[in-house]
Amino acid sequence: MFSKACEYGIRAVIYIAEQSGRGRKVSLKEVAKAIESPGAYTSKILQLLARNKIIHSDKGPTGGFSMEMAALEEVKLSTLVSIIDGDTIYKGCGLGLKQCNEQMPCPVHSQFISIREDLKNMLEITTIKSLLNDFEKGVTFLKR
Repeated sequence: MFSKACEYGIRAVIYIAEQSGRGRKVSLKEVAKAIESPGAYTSKILQLLARNKIIHSDKGPTGGFSMEMAALEEVKLSTLVSIIDGDTIYKGCGLGLKQCNEQMPCPVHSQFISIREDLKNMLEITTIKSLLNDFEKGVTFLKR
């Protein structure tokens, strides 16, 4: 459903938020290891998130990635998905066809409309804080 970059981005933000709550900044290597993502790929994702002011990137010996605690309530999952994947999740074909629309629907077009709407609603109400709460309680996890 999400691109691999988006999956890694969401997992990275949850990890960075959790560590920021402990007063820690984390390195690229630490994030990549924690979310089981290749370092170079993780670097590009974190740069994108930092450019869009989701996370902070500080250079130097005391540098690293962090996130403001106030942002946890404000940043919605839809924001992360939009930054990384754009809006294709809301408009794309359920079967991945390029020319699927009302005039030329794919076999799952009609059923996928409601699924897309439910997904959009879930992404728009889910905050990073709610994801972090479940992670900290041990209800959810970042590694398989």
